[in-house]
Amino acid sequence: MAEDLEVKELDQVVVRFSGDSGDGMQLAGNIFSTVSATVGNGISTFPDYPADIRAPQGSLTGVSGFQVHIGSGKVYTPGDQCDVLVAMNAAALKTQYKYAKPQATVIIDTDSFGPNDLKKAEFCTTDYLCELGIDSDRVVACPITTMVKACLKESGMDNRAILKCRNMFALGLVCWLFNRDLSLVENFLKDKFAKKPEIAENNIKVVNAGFDYGHNVHAGVPATYRIDSKVKNPGRYMDITGNKATAYGLMAAAEKSGLKLYLGSYPITPATDILHELAKHKSLGVMTVQCEDEISACASAVGASFAGALAATSTSGPGIALKSEAINLAVMDELPLVIIDVQRGGPSTGLPTKSEQTDLLQVLYGRNGESPMPVVAAMSPTDCFDAAFQAARIALEHMTPVVLLTDAFIANGSAAWKLPDMEELPEIKPHYVTEDQKYKYTPYRRDPETFARYWAVPGQEGYTHILGGLEKDGETGAISTEPENHDMMDHLRFEKVAKIKVSDVEVLGDADDAELLIVGFGSTYGHLYTAMNELRKKGHKVALAQFKYINPLPKNTADVLLKYKKVVVAEQNLGQFAALLRIRVNNFAPYQYNQVKGQPFVVRELVNGFERIILSNGLPNHTKTFEENIIEI
Repeated sequence: MAEDLEVKELDQVVVRFSGDSGDGMQLAGNIFSTVSATVGNGISTFPDYPADIRAPQGSLTGVSGFQVHIGSGKVYTPGDQCDVLVAMNAAALKTQYKYAKPQATVIIDTDSFGPNDLKKAEFCTTDYLCELGIDSDRVVACPITTMVKACLKESGMDNRAILKCRNMFALGLVCWLFNRDLSLVENFLKDKFAKKPEIAENNIKVVNAGFDYGHNVHAGVPATYRIDSKVKNPGRYMDITGNKATAYGLMAAAEKSGLKLYLGSYPITPATDILHELAKHKSLGVMTVQCEDEISACASAVGASFAGALAATSTSGPGIALKSEAINLAVMDELPLVIIDVQRGGPSTGLPTKSEQTDLLQVLYGRNGESPMPVVAAMSPTDCFDAAFQAARIALEHMTPVVLLTDAFIANGSAAWKLPDMEELPEIKPHYVTEDQKYKYTPYRRDPETFARYWAVPGQEGYTHILGGLEKDGETGAISTEPENHDMMDHLRFEKVAKIKVSDVEVLGDADDAELLIVGFGSTYGHLYTAMNELRKKGHKVALAQFKYINPLPKNTADVLLKYKKVVVAEQNLGQFAALLRIRVNNFAPYQYNQVKGQPFVVRELVNGFERIILSNGLPNHTKTFEENIIEI
C-alpha cells in the first residue's frame, strides 16, 4: 500500500470532464457535482454539448464537455478555466485544452491516443503534448480502457458495454484527487440504476478501481485536495438544473393557486427536459401533452387556460416564432398562460446546444399588433424556481400571458438548491369572477385598480361568454370593429401590464459611490457579480444592477440608471436590453459590452473590459451611434 499524500485544503476548484458524446461525461460530471453539493460545497456547472446528434467517434465536432466549479462557499459561475481537465480521447484534449489553466492537471486515457485517434483529432505529429505546449509533468497518463476491461473481464458484459464504464474510472480518479467519499457515489449509482442493479454494481466496481489506482500510484501528483464547506446553512438540498427548477416552480404555483397544471409542448433543444420532468408527476395532477408541432402545443395550452387550468408551454427561440399567432390569441383573450423560452443560439436553427440572450426583443415585440406581455428573466439555475413561480402568479392574478426567459446555460447548468417550505410560499389568487356578476357577466369587465379582467371558467352557471381572436367590445364582449373601441382596448391591455407591481431592482456593491454601474439581465448575473467583486478587490468602486423583471421594468429603473456617470450594459446579444433601456429611460446613454459566442461570459474578459471604461476619460454620448459606445472585446 502506497503512503498517503499530503492533503491540501482549497477554497475552490474547477474540473472539466470531456470526451466523445457517448463517453458519459455529463453523467460523470453530474455525479461529481451532486456529491460535492451533498457535502455542503457550493457548485455551479456548465454542460457543453456538441450540436451533432452523434458525430463520428473521435472527431473534433463530437466532443462533449461538463465543467463544474466547486467552492467552500457560494460560487456564482462555472469558472473561466479548469484546474483539472479529464480528456478521454485525443479530440477532447485538442478541443478542450484551451479551457484549462496553464498549471492545470490533465488526466488522459492513453489507450485513446493511438495513431488513428491522433489523425482524427488532426494532430500534426505523434508528440501531441509538445504540439499543444503541455508539460508532461502535469499529465496523469493512465491506460483507462485497458484497466476497465481488466476490472470487468468476469462481469459477463460485452465489450461495448464495458467501454461505457470508462467514465466511472475517470470519476473515481477525480474523487481520489479531491478526497470524495465514494459511498455517496455508490448511493447515486444504486439509485440511478435501481431497476438494473447489475449495471450499478459494475459501475461501482469501476469507480473504486479508479479511486484505488490514484491512491496506489499517486498518479504523478504531489498532493490530494479537500474543499470543506465554510458556511453551513442547515436544510434539505439537491443538485438541481434550471429546467428541473422551472418545472418545480410551475408545480408549486399550481399547488398554491389550487389549480391543475397543464403543459403543452413540442420537443426542442434545450427546453425538452421541462416536458420530461413534468411528465413524471401525474400523481400531483400535472397534465402534459407532447404535441405534433409548436403551434398546436401553444394552442392546446390556450385551450387549457380557457378551461380553467394553470397552463404553460415550453420551447426555445425558433418555437417562439412559430407560436406567435397562438400567443397573440392569449393576449387578445387575456388568458393566463406561462410561455417558457429557453434561449439558444440563432438565428434559424443556429447553435441548438449553445446559449445566448438573443430572444429578448422577439418576446417583447415579435407579434403582430400591439401585443404587450410581462417578461421575467431567471438569473440562475436555482432562481428558475422562483422565476417560474412568479411568472405563474402574474399570469393568474393579472389575466395575461407571461414570458419566462431562461437560456441553455442556466437550463442545463446546475447548483445546490435548498428545498423551500411550501408553507412559506405566498398564496396565488386567480382573478376569478365575483358572485355579484352572475347573469350580468361580460368577459372584458375589469378590476378598476389593476385593469385585469375577471376569469369565468366554462360551465359556471350565469357566466356564459365567448372569447376569440377578433377584437371585442369592451362593454358587451361582442365582436367590434369600431375605431374608438379598438384604441381603448389596446390602451387597456398596455396599461394592465404596465400596472403590474414588481420588486425594485437592487444595486449591489458600491451602490452609493460607484465609478461604474454594471447592468445586466437574467442569466449573466453570476458572471457580472463575480466581475464586480474582482474589480472591487483591485480597488475600484463598482456596482451591479441585474434585472429579473423586464416588462414592466421596476419603478426605480430610471433613478438607478441615471444616478451614475458611467454605466455599461453587458449582455449576450448585440445590444437588445440596452436598446430597450434607451427607449424607456430618457437621456440614458450607456456603454455596451456585447458578446454572441454561444458560451457564457469569461470573467477575466469582463474585468478587463470594464476596467478600460473606468480608466477612460470620456463618457458615452447619447448623440453618438450605438456602435461608438460599444467596448471592443
